[in-house]
Amino acid sequence: MGSDDVVLYGTWSSFFVDRVKWALKMKGVEYQYVEEDLLNKSPMLLQYNPVYKKVPVFVHAGNPIAESTVILQYIDEVWPQNPIMPEDPYDRSMARFWAKFLDEKPFYIEPALAALQVLDDHLRGRKFFSGDTIGYTDLVAGWIPRWMAAMEEFAGTKLLDPQKIPIPSRLGLQFSRGSNHQGQSSAS
Repeated sequence: MGSDDVVLYGTWSSFFVDRVKWALKMKGVEYQYVEEDLLNKSPMLLQYNPVYKKVPVFVHAGNPIAESTVILQYIDEVWPQNPIMPEDPYDRSMARFWAKFLDEKPFYIEPALAALQVLDDHLRGRKFFSGDTIGYTDLVAGWIPRWMAAMEEFAGTKLLDPQKIPIPSRLGLQFSRGSNHQGQSSAS
């Protein structure tokens, strides 16, 4: 299946679009990327996502899918190589729980720091949420390092002590290196 069959509508600044890009990279899926101007939305974006009118929108074989977590699950079902979701039903439900937890937290500093502490406590002793490999929850949480860096730059101070809550620096290291499914830097 060529990149003509898979199109991702997004914008460079969207953490939610990044999730989908990372998943497609993990799966080795070629795709066409269409950069959207959110102040002047294209007719295609409005046609493909008439409800929310936002990115990301993933189009596969002409069928549009909106919402990043829904897109991630679709990608995992269509391209089974390098699974994103855990195989075990309980572990899958926990991945969905933590993803929902992450997506429901506000982007304000204090609640985000509290959420990071909860996540870090859950991650103790593991490299990624699913163990030794990047999975669904890691892709959903992948925005945290970028967001923290932006907030620290805006505030002009370090907001997080990596010794107390190492999750953002741990995730940031993995995602900034262009991690492959095993969490190691890919040679691109």
